[in-house]
Amino acid sequence: MPRPSLLKCLTQVTSPHHTARCMSTYIQASIKSTSSSNLRNASENRRPTSQALPSKARVVICGGGAQGAAIAYKLAQAGWGSDVLLIEQGELGGGTTWHATGLMGILKPSQLETRIAVMSRDMYLQLEEMGWYTGFKQCGSLYVAKKKDRMYQYKKMLSCAVQHDLECKILSPDQVKEYCGLVKTEDLLGGLWVPGDGVANPWEICLALGCEAIDKGVQVIEHCTVNSIKQEDGKVRAVETSKGLVECEYFVNSAGFWSRHVGEMSSPPVAVPIHPCEHYHLHTKPVPDLPPDTPVVRDPDGFVYFRENEGRFLAGGFEPKAKPAYMDDELPEKRAELTEDWDHFHLLLENLLHRVPTMKNAILERLSNGAEAFSPDGQWILGQAPELENYYVAAGMRSNGIASAGGVGTIIADWIVKGRPPFDMYGLDIARCLGMHNNKRFLRDRVKEVPGLTFSLNYPHTEFSTGRALRTSPIFPKLQLAGAQFGQVMGYERPMFFKLKKPQSLDLGLLGLDAQEEAASSQGETLKLPIAKTETFYRPPWFQAAAEEFQATREAVSLCDYSSFAKMDLWSGGREVVDFMQNLCSNDVDIPVGHIVHTGMQNKWGGYENDCSVARLAENRYMLMSPSIQQMRSYTWLKRHLPKEVVLQDVTSLYTALCVMGPFSRALMSRLTPDSLDSRSFPFFTTRFMDIACAPDILTMNMTHTGELGYVFYIPNEFAIHVYNAIIEAGKEFGLKHCGYYAQRAVRIEKFYAFWGQDLDSYTTPMECGRAFRCKMKSDIPFIGREALQEQVDVGVKKLFVMLLLDPVDHNTDLDPWPWGGEPIYRDDKFCGTVTTTSYGFSLGKQVCLGFVQDFSSHGEAGVITQDFIKSGHFEVDIFGVRYPATCRLNPPVLPKKVMLEGPTDYQATRNMF
Repeated sequence: MPRPSLLKCLTQVTSPHHTARCMSTYIQASIKSTSSSNLRNASENRRPTSQALPSKARVVICGGGAQGAAIAYKLAQAGWGSDVLLIEQGELGGGTTWHATGLMGILKPSQLETRIAVMSRDMYLQLEEMGWYTGFKQCGSLYVAKKKDRMYQYKKMLSCAVQHDLECKILSPDQVKEYCGLVKTEDLLGGLWVPGDGVANPWEICLALGCEAIDKGVQVIEHCTVNSIKQEDGKVRAVETSKGLVECEYFVNSAGFWSRHVGEMSSPPVAVPIHPCEHYHLHTKPVPDLPPDTPVVRDPDGFVYFRENEGRFLAGGFEPKAKPAYMDDELPEKRAELTEDWDHFHLLLENLLHRVPTMKNAILERLSNGAEAFSPDGQWILGQAPELENYYVAAGMRSNGIASAGGVGTIIADWIVKGRPPFDMYGLDIARCLGMHNNKRFLRDRVKEVPGLTFSLNYPHTEFSTGRALRTSPIFPKLQLAGAQFGQVMGYERPMFFKLKKPQSLDLGLLGLDAQEEAASSQGETLKLPIAKTETFYRPPWFQAAAEEFQATREAVSLCDYSSFAKMDLWSGGREVVDFMQNLCSNDVDIPVGHIVHTGMQNKWGGYENDCSVARLAENRYMLMSPSIQQMRSYTWLKRHLPKEVVLQDVTSLYTALCVMGPFSRALMSRLTPDSLDSRSFPFFTTRFMDIACAPDILTMNMTHTGELGYVFYIPNEFAIHVYNAIIEAGKEFGLKHCGYYAQRAVRIEKFYAFWGQDLDSYTTPMECGRAFRCKMKSDIPFIGREALQEQVDVGVKKLFVMLLLDPVDHNTDLDPWPWGGEPIYRDDKFCGTVTTTSYGFSLGKQVCLGFVQDFSSHGEAGVITQDFIKSGHFEVDIFGVRYPATCRLNPPVLPKKVMLEGPTDYQATRNMF
């Protein structure tokens, strides 16, 4: 029950509708309403569903919520209707749709989610044009802020809205009061008004989509459960249900709450890493004089939101520390409300009553508690499962169901019909996950942090506290003692920067914690791990540390742990592996043994599916090194094209990779190996096995991923500590410093190095990012994507990768907020592109932004772009609502050097040629 102080504010009245499973008040009320515009309620015009299970279907969709219905509808719209079967264990719309609030927030901090929400909005408007009632009411969203940084977040949302053609504006506290008189504004700094946002009826939308899909030939089977998914040669072949077997080519796991459970029904199982948390909605009785046009009010600093709901308040929130549901129990076969925990809801209730004092006079109808599933990073899980071909997943929507359902339906349908989504989906792609992310205990611990991300401040480089120190290199304790502050990528701990103060020790069974601390750690509480934190939009607290590491890398010598990088080993009995790699790689990889080449792996549209370095270790053996975030994605891409004669092994966890770089790297390593390291004996972009100190046959590559002189050592784990200690000892003579990834990022951005997942993606081609020189276009060797790239060579490209240098006179690094990625780019006062990655350029003394620009027509269509577009325009970068002049470049600047030693200084990773 509520605490005594709050019992005085809300009177609880038991609702006659409150049963073990009931729909939200909003949905009940809307069913009863009659539309003045003659729109039909799908709930009153249901189509008959099929009774007999077909023996075959091209696509089987598991899950009849709004998302599953949208996927079926879009497939039917593409002409696949009669080949689609939708299976629902209960009734259409009976999943989490009944527990939905109907919020249609279009503008979001995430640009990818905003784009998907825009697609959803457009779909629902189309439904209304067809005559269906959707309940979509554009009452607007009112975001309020009591923190300065929250206002900066709103300013960035405002500046980014131009990319989606969305209207919004920043408000003062007085203006907040004008837009919603219910809101207490005395402690507010301002707000954000988004007039195009609104609310909708998830249940009616789901049923309307179902009706349209059925009318277009889709078969819907209700009260049918999926028991298993059959595969043959790694591809989906059939689905076993409670009503029989259905042969199929594609399977879509859109089971919502049950998606992880359904993923376990195949062999091999498909990992869908989600776990449910308790999620609360507070419903009041009708409130006199509550305006029907009340906007949806969001108070993220108070973790709460509320909306008007047929004359009632409907409120909820996302608490900072959530409560996992079904921690030790199996998921129920049918959705049911959980027992309400008023003590847990107390924080949200207290903040609601503070922000909306009028609510104190409302009569409580009920507090509903329904489980919502969340992924371990808080992002949605979409796309083709790595484990099985033609198995698609749409799950972990983070309580964004109806705002995302239409867009997700379009994305999954396009993925199936056209072979790829309408835009790159890496941030939401299921391929970003590994098996470790699906561990139930990990999910249970991590998910406590995830719901609160919805209302978090979205600081750059945010890190989690739970589920840490799971993947570490053998030298992890050594790095910790050296002052490493860690960030996590693909579950791997890697140093982001080093500070001089000795960090607190971490128990890994090596250093020892007492029993009480160990027990706390096992419950998923914050580990005593030194975590890299930014928590500002201004100059970060690690600025000085990164500056010193950068300086050592450019002027002396530094050591960086590359162990998290994805590493693949491929070999065959004959030349099969060479032919295989030549077909997959856009660069010529039939290179001499012992040589290294940078290459992309393109899809048939020319976009990057992988960006890697390839070393030829033998006539019939290659090793591939890719960015850490590509471990599952690159492995899956290789596996799906792999001939039976070629062996593929993911060896990421077998090696500790260390990079020694900087002008003194050659001198340092000469102290540790008898082999000659001069450029004639060991040229750049070559590799060899050599002894390092007492460790034999260490695979050594004369290259770095940042363009500095240096070496990368792939060390069998049993020799890792020995080699690390030897490098540290020998490095004392040269002033060796540890280097983290913030400094590494600065080095590569200053040199105009593009990075996959941040700058490059499946919709970016080498011709667009200055990498045409890495493509074997002048040869007659076929490879995936060649035709698309040749068309760009012949016709031209419609976007260009550029470097933007901010004027330090206009942008003060110490006083102004920094660019962090995602900022709009303007040319001659007209939006032309978006920043992808940024860093302070320590050599240049100014902010450096990388991004893509386009030449848009007056209708918003991108045309062929040339170097004149870059040379003739005045460019600006919008940082939190302020536009800063920038010099736009197609090639890297000449960097000042204090130490003039031999190195690959003439190599340019980005070379735009016209």
